Formats: sequence, C-alpha cells, structure tokens
Amino acid sequence: MALGLCYDGSMWHGWQTQPSGRTVQDQIEKALQQFLAHPLSTICAGRTDAGVHALNQVVHLDTHAKRAPESWVRGLNALLPASISVQWAQTVPNHFHARFSAQRRRYVYVLRNERVRSPLVHQRVGWVFQPLDYAAMQDAAQRLLGTHDFSAFRSAECQAASPVRTLMQLVIHHHAPWFVFEFEANAFLHHMIRNVMGALVYIGMGRQPSTWVDELLLHKDRKRAAPTFAADGLYLAGVDYDQEFALPSSSSAELALRHLGINWNGF
Repeated sequence: MALGLCYDGSMWHGWQTQPSGRTVQDQIEKALQQFLAHPLSTICAGRTDAGVHALNQVVHLDTHAKRAPESWVRGLNALLPASISVQWAQTVPNHFHARFSAQRRRYVYVLRNERVRSPLVHQRVGWVFQPLDYAAMQDAAQRLLGTHDFSAFRSAECQAASPVRTLMQLVIHHHAPWFVFEFEANAFLHHMIRNVMGALVYIGMGRQPSTWVDELLLHKDRKRAAPTFAADGLYLAGVDYDQEFALPSSSSAELALRHLGINWNGF
C-alpha cells in the first residue's frame, strides 16, 4: 500500500523515527497500528528534516489488510494530529519501493521578501527583509542546472555515497512580496536545497555576483559557501514514479501557494 502525506513540519523533529516520538514517521506508524490493530513500519520517498514540510510525501507499507482507499484516508486522518494528513491511498505491486522506485523528486521553497516579518506565516515560509535582485538570482539558478559535484552545498552529516547530482529544474517565480523556487532533481543531498537557497539569497542581496556559484561548484568546499538557509519555507512537493504505478503526482508551486492561501494567478 502507498500513501500520500501532507504535513506541517514546524512542530516535528523531521521524518525519521526518534526515541522522543516527535517525528512524522512516529505519528503515522502510531496511527497505522491503531487503524490495523498491529504494528508495522513505513518507508518514505525522502526523509525531511526538522521544520521541513510536505505536500505529497510518498510512503509505502506491507500489509495483508484489505480496506477501500477512502477508508485508509478517512480512518488514518481520524487518528493523526491536525498537522499531518493522508491525501490519498493506493494499492501498489510488491516490487514498488517508495524510495528506490522514485525517478525524480520535486521541492518548493516559498520566500517572503518584505521589510517586516509576518506572524501569520511564521514557520511556513522563509523571510528576507533586504531587497532581492530577481535577475541575479535567476542567472545563478541557471548556472546550477545539470550534473555537478554539489559538495559545496552538502551538509557535513550527509551520508550519500556520491556528491554528484543532476539538477533538472530550478525555476524562480516572483510576485512581490513572494519568491517561489521550484527544484527538481534525480535526488538531493542532505541540506542541498537549503544550502543552494543560502547562496541564492546572498546573491540576491548583492553580497556575491551570480558567477559565485560557478566558483562554489569548482572548489567543492562547503566552507566557502553561504550559511544553510531556514527550513521554514521548504516543501517536499512531489515524487515521480514510473507510469506503471499510476500514483498521483499533482504537486507544484501552485499547490504550495494554495495551501498557504496565496493566489497563484499573480505569478
């Protein structure tokens, strides 16, 4: 069985289970145990860090239980905290794996560029009060596309075997005071998007030229790069799989803004 999860990560210590129980995985597995009357474990498409949100996190689980898809959705949501919700449920073949079957992963970062912070979107969007140069960030974003060694944008705790990733898309939408960044790659390194965001914001503020990202890619040194940007505005937007699985994949920047109550038509 595969499930699509949406969650506000601001109150959770990330996805992966911890002794404290304050993680999204702990909460979904607790609800599943109540729903199915037996314990089981889940596998997710991509582990999100503390404070990171999800619009369509895909998880799979192995069970012989028979329930209608709508029963999975409504039954689990009745047992989950308000900040976590099952959006869809679908039976998948035994060879499906939420992580290893994934072909691409998509993230969205929502940034508010305004002189004064708004408490109404606290921990749900990033915030920068200095004016940002849209054109400079756009140019830098284009320089990051393609297959590169992203060591300069990798956390020290990253356990990936290789720092090489293929960034297929980095699109920046702007409608004041909002900047919306869309990322798509075959996979991401630990903190990669937040570290890229740190660099783009530095460039947008004029602290570095857009060509700075070329230097960072060349030198492969995390110490030369900008600080890791806040988790607040980062959303796992969707995961793409082979068409044989026929899983829902309608996640985008527009969906992120819809959840935040922001009108996409202005972008």
